[in-house]
Amino acid sequence: MARAGLTTERLVSAGAQLADEAGFEAVTASALARLFDVQVASLYSHVKNTHDLKTRIALLALDDLADKASEAVAGRSGKDALVALANVHRDFAIAHPGLFAASRYQLDDAAAAASGGAKIARMMRAVLRDYGLSALDETHAVRLLGSFFLGFTTLELGGGFSHSAPEPVASWLRSLDAIDAVLQTWPRAPDTA
Repeated sequence: MARAGLTTERLVSAGAQLADEAGFEAVTASALARLFDVQVASLYSHVKNTHDLKTRIALLALDDLADKASEAVAGRSGKDALVALANVHRDFAIAHPGLFAASRYQLDDAAAAASGGAKIARMMRAVLRDYGLSALDETHAVRLLGSFFLGFTTLELGGGFSHSAPEPVASWLRSLDAIDAVLQTWPRAPDTA
C-alpha cells in the first residue's frame, strides 16, 4: 500500500531538488526513500525503479528547459534568437546543474520524441532557418550548437574557466559572435544524406 502523501509528482520533484543539490548521479530510489523516511519498496507504487525515476526527472528538466527556451526565443530571429537560445541553456545549467545533467539522460526513442528535447531541437532548427542552411546542414549546425552549449557550460560549471581572465561570460559572448559568423558563412553543400 502506498504511503499517504507520497505521489509520483512529489518523488520526481524531490529527485529534481536532490539532483540540483547533490548531483544527478546521487538520485536513487534509496536516496529518496531516506528523504521521505520510507522503505524503498514504498516508492515502487509510484515509480518502477531508479531508471524510471531518472527518466521522469529528465523529462521534467527537458520540459522546463523547452518552456524557458520558447519564451526566450519568441519574437526573435537571427543572431538575437541564437543568443537567446544559448543564454537559456547556460542560465539553466548554472541555476539547475543537476537538472542540466538530467536533461542529458538517455531516453528511449518514444520518450525522447515526446519530450521537451524534441521541442528544443525544433527551436534550434527554427533559429537556424534564418541562416539559409540546407536541411542536412541544419542537422550539422544543431549538433554544433548542442556541442557548444553542453561543452562550454560543463567546463564552466566544473571550474575550468575560473583560473584565468576574462570572465567566462565574455568568452561566451565572443563565442556566440563566432558561431553567428560561422553560420552566416557556412559552406553550402548539396542536400544529400
